[in-house]
Formats: sequence, structure tokens, C-alpha cells
Amino acid sequence: MQPEIVMHSIGWVRGGRTQPLDDSWDCEEAFIELDGRFAPEALAGLAGFSHIEVVFHFDQVADAEINTGARHPRGRSDWPLVGIFAQRGKARPNRIGVSICRLLSVEGLKLKVRGLDAIDGTPVLDIKPVMMGFLPRGAIVEPEWPKELMKDYL
Repeated sequence: MQPEIVMHSIGWVRGGRTQPLDDSWDCEEAFIELDGRFAPEALAGLAGFSHIEVVFHFDQVADAEINTGARHPRGRSDWPLVGIFAQRGKARPNRIGVSICRLLSVEGLKLKVRGLDAIDGTPVLDIKPVMMGFLPRGAIVEPEWPKELMKDYL
């Protein structure tokens, strides 16, 4: 039996898109509002970073949509059949999303961001600054299909 893991949101995405469309996220602006458990000091120093990594919960994905096997990304049969852990789709077993986005401002308990691929009302689980020392070292290797997938994402 797997141990139960309980997480609580730290805040929510406010504004931006209301529908989870696949492309053109880079121009989307939204806010992340921390909840009342936090004081503004929880965000002290964050404004010095250009980007943040946001961990969130795909709360609007229904149980019936969850994929634990393989699928063609975006349902395109011209792309290879790949396992759920070889793609970044929202219908994941734990519905966890991770996105690196530009941090535009920090005001009290509110972060203004651009390029966060989460919709209005999405629960936020964690926020981390993007630091050069934690980025991958060396060349990043990927198949051709993600390059085609991402060409309209930005």
C-alpha cells in the first residue's frame, strides 16, 4: 500500500486564461496570490529573480481523463506513442504541473507572472526561484516531436 501524501495549496492563480488551451502561453499574464497563512516576508528576496518555477495542481482534470499508460501527444497519430512520463500533459496520475515563468513583480502576497501555463483558479502548491546553478548542465537532448509541439506554444 502506498502512503498517503497530503498537500495544501499555498495560493491560487488569478486572471489570465480561463480555459486550458494548448498554445501561446508565453504572452499570458496572470497573478499568483498566496493565501492568508503567509506574510509578505515569505516572498522577501524573490523580486531579485527574473523567473520562478511554479508547481500547481491540475484540479480540473477529471478522474476519467487520467492517463497512466502511453498516448500520442495531443492525440496526433503522426507523433510517436509515448508514456505519460515522457510527456508533460495535464492528465497525469497526480495531476501535478510544473512551469517556469517570468516574474514581473512582487506586491505584498501577489506575484505578477508571464508565461505560466495554468488557468484562473488553479491551486498553487509551491514556488521556487529559477537559479542558474540548478539548471541542467550540458546539452539537453530530446526527440523531434517536442520541438514541433512547442513551436506554437510560445
